[in-house]
Amino acid sequence: MMRNIKLVLQYNGKNYSGFQVQPERPTIQGEVERALSTLLREKVSIVGSGRTDAGVHALHQVVNLKTDSDISLYRLRWSVNALLPSDIVISETCEVGKKFNARYDAVSKEYHYFILNRKHPSVLIPDFCYFLAKSLDLTAMQEAANKFLGTRSFFSFCSNSGWKEEDYIKTVKKMVCSKDDNGLIKIEIKANAFLYHMARFMVGTLIRVGLGKLELQKIPEIFESKKKVGYLAPPQGLILADVQYPD
Repeated sequence: MMRNIKLVLQYNGKNYSGFQVQPERPTIQGEVERALSTLLREKVSIVGSGRTDAGVHALHQVVNLKTDSDISLYRLRWSVNALLPSDIVISETCEVGKKFNARYDAVSKEYHYFILNRKHPSVLIPDFCYFLAKSLDLTAMQEAANKFLGTRSFFSFCSNSGWKEEDYIKTVKKMVCSKDDNGLIKIEIKANAFLYHMARFMVGTLIRVGLGKLELQKIPEIFESKKKVGYLAPPQGLILADVQYPD
């Protein structure tokens, strides 16, 4: 009997050309499918909740796969983890209904972006944050973040082109900026879905505001202009933190 299995992945994206399979390039999907196919002795294809860019990380990337194997979920997780590189881990496994699709059934996703905003870099977390020595105005950044909330076209804040106008309409449910005592800024972004580079363009815009290089009132004008912005934040600070599904 065909089974549908849901996996939750965590990965450090530093050494990969993104999630999606690419010819002759290391990708998260390629490594996971290789390990699963080796274990299950059948060609396995996985469906991901979405694609992450080269250098972007994940703490909660959801995928599903179909298999005829009767392997236990416990053995599947431990055996595949043994076959995967150390920078990719399966953290959760469960069996789901036959119609479950990790991509199309997702109702929202949450990304976190980290900026180390102080005079010196870190020796411990350089792969997981964007180091910026110039001081950022966190209050101004939060005011800018508030202007992204709601449902509208995010055409100006993505790299996608040539789609129908309605395809660019997304709903941003949360965008919160905070900073700890060590100078680490965390930007939490939750939306029903994300376009290509959307989260990084949004963060890049906040950084420009925080540096005093972009006025707050310009953000609504960018939305209305339908012109692409050029403020793309580096990939290493971005982490896919969660993917939500209907109860």
